[in-house]
Amino acid sequence: MAPAAIPTTMRAWRVRRPGPIQTGPLEAVTADVPRPQPPELLVAVRACGVCRTDLHVTEGDLPVHRDAVTPGHEVVGEVVEVGSAAGDDFRPGDRVGIAWLRHTCGVCTYCRRGDENLCPQSRYTGWDADGGYAEFATVPAAYAHHLPAGYSDSELAPLLCAGIIGYRSLRRAELPPGGRLGLYGFGGSAHITAQVALAQGAEVHVMTRGAEARDLALRLGVASAQGAADPPPVPLDAAILFAPVGDLVLPALEALDRGGTLSIAGIHLSDIPPLNYQRHLFQERQMRSVTSNTRADAREFLQFAGQHHIEVTTPEYPLGRADEALADLSAGRIAGAAVLLV
Repeated sequence: MAPAAIPTTMRAWRVRRPGPIQTGPLEAVTADVPRPQPPELLVAVRACGVCRTDLHVTEGDLPVHRDAVTPGHEVVGEVVEVGSAAGDDFRPGDRVGIAWLRHTCGVCTYCRRGDENLCPQSRYTGWDADGGYAEFATVPAAYAHHLPAGYSDSELAPLLCAGIIGYRSLRRAELPPGGRLGLYGFGGSAHITAQVALAQGAEVHVMTRGAEARDLALRLGVASAQGAADPPPVPLDAAILFAPVGDLVLPALEALDRGGTLSIAGIHLSDIPPLNYQRHLFQERQMRSVTSNTRADAREFLQFAGQHHIEVTTPEYPLGRADEALADLSAGRIAGAAVLLV
């Protein structure tokens, strides 16, 4: 039974008119507090990360899946109600994480072979269902996450997408032990992924446009930091493209050593210019996309984060300034991973 203290209305943001962030596509509203379905949890949001995918949803780079959706899929909160069929993994008062992936069919070829991130019936928080730019959110209990100790709510929020997707992107890049890794773009996901790679013994080089981001990279211990399209000082065994800029695919491929892999982390990428086979692909260099993540990815990464404390740089904004946070993200004014505090 729901506790009597749960209010009936809440503050939330909706994407009313997808378009450039400067045109005001987000609208602050008073909405009904959602009711959890039997398999779901109702969560009081404490913090929600501001992810570039939220910007893509808001600006219309991603097609509308739900009219007037509430963005946000890096949610840390407290369970306040447990649906009748939600099982017993979570109880009221538990700290819980809500991430991007919130539904897969479980029966298709991809789900059966362990690739649930490729499920054609997959659904996502903040795109197909309302997310964490609000005071309350729901999540299917089977897709909710237990969180590691030793982190604040603000530090945990970016781990739930920026961290998880960076972890999968690093795996897709097939970096050899002790190898040289290049990171193109150094925002919320990359600054977490750099620390994972460094903890695993990699030599990390960063290519990014912002001086503040380059300074952060060097403070975290990377071997070098230069402009977004500049060549790294050494050939790379692997690279990850975090910036949603197709033009950067060419310099990233050209920076790879023989047999190197470029992993493209984003859900959206601008068009890639024509490739030159000899300069960009010959000598068995390859390019791989990354599509969402599996729950196994999330569990592995969160376990890693519990064993290796990750320094998460989190510029904080109150919930009422979510539109400003996205504008700052769009303009490149954020070093690290911004977080909304509720």
